[in-house]
Amino acid sequence: MDFGWDDLRVFLDVARLGGLSAATSTTGLSAATLGRRVMALERQVGEPLFHRSQTGYRLTRAGEELLARAEDVEAAMISLKHWRDGSVGERVVRISVGPWTSAFLACHIGELWTTADRFGVELVTANQKIDIGRRNADLGLRNERPTEQWLVRRQIGKAAFAIYSGVNLINGIKAGLFVGVTGDSGHTHSSRWIQAHHGDRIGVRGNDPMSVRELVAAGAGLSVLPCFLADTDPRLIRVASPIPELETDLWLVSHHEERHTQAVRIVADRLETLMLGAAPLLRGEQPLHGV
Repeated sequence: MDFGWDDLRVFLDVARLGGLSAATSTTGLSAATLGRRVMALERQVGEPLFHRSQTGYRLTRAGEELLARAEDVEAAMISLKHWRDGSVGERVVRISVGPWTSAFLACHIGELWTTADRFGVELVTANQKIDIGRRNADLGLRNERPTEQWLVRRQIGKAAFAIYSGVNLINGIKAGLFVGVTGDSGHTHSSRWIQAHHGDRIGVRGNDPMSVRELVAAGAGLSVLPCFLADTDPRLIRVASPIPELETDLWLVSHHEERHTQAVRIVADRLETLMLGAAPLLRGEQPLHGV
C-alpha cells in the first residue's frame, strides 16, 4: 500500500473530529470530497476504517490501528517541518495574530524572545484565523472563544476600541469624515461598526490596517482603532471613550499536543505575562487626550 501524507492528514481530521462535517472546517474540503478520500483510503487498507451512523464516524479496529500509525507519521512530518524552518536543533515558534496585535507584539519582541533562546519566533499575521490544528501555527491570539476541541485556551485579557483622529485637525478630519476599511480587513467588528454608523461619511478607504492608521495620522479622516496601539502613537488622539460593543476578549490558544513543548510553553508564558501586564492599555484606560 502506498499511503500519501495528504490522505493520512484527512483521515486524522475525520477521526479526531468524529465526522465529515466537522472536518470540513479544518481541511477546507467539502464533506463529499472528504467522503471520497476516506473511501479511497479504505479501499487501500482493504477494510472499513469507520463505523458510520447519523451521530458521526466511529473508528473500527482497523481505523484505530491506522490512527496510531498516522499519528507517528504526523509527528515525523512536524519534526521535518521544524527542521526545514531552521537549523538542525532549532525550533521556530509561530504565533498567529491579527495585524493590530502583530504590530503590538513586534514593539515588545524583547519580552517574547532573546538571543539566548534556543528557538526562533515567527509572527504569522493574517486577518483570518490560522489553522493551529494543522500546525500552521503553534500559538494564537484570538478575539473570540475558540471552539475547536483540539485547542487549549486561556483568556488573558480584553481589548478596547475607540475613535481616533490625527493630532492636526486637517483635511478629512477637519470635515468630520471617516477612513473606512475594505478587503479582508473590512470584515472585522470595528470595520463593520464604522460602516454601520458612519458609512455615509467615509471619504477614504484602506484595505490594510496599518495603512488605515497612517491615513488617520495624516489627517484623511477619523477611524476606529484599538486603544492598545493608538494610545501609544503620538500622532493620534482619542476623541471619545472606548466603544462598549466593540470590546473583545483575548484568548491565548495552542494545540493540545504542542502545549508541553518547551519552546512553545516558554513563549506562551511570556505572551501571557506581556498581555496581562499591558491590561490597562489594552482596556483603553489611558487618559484621553483633550477630552
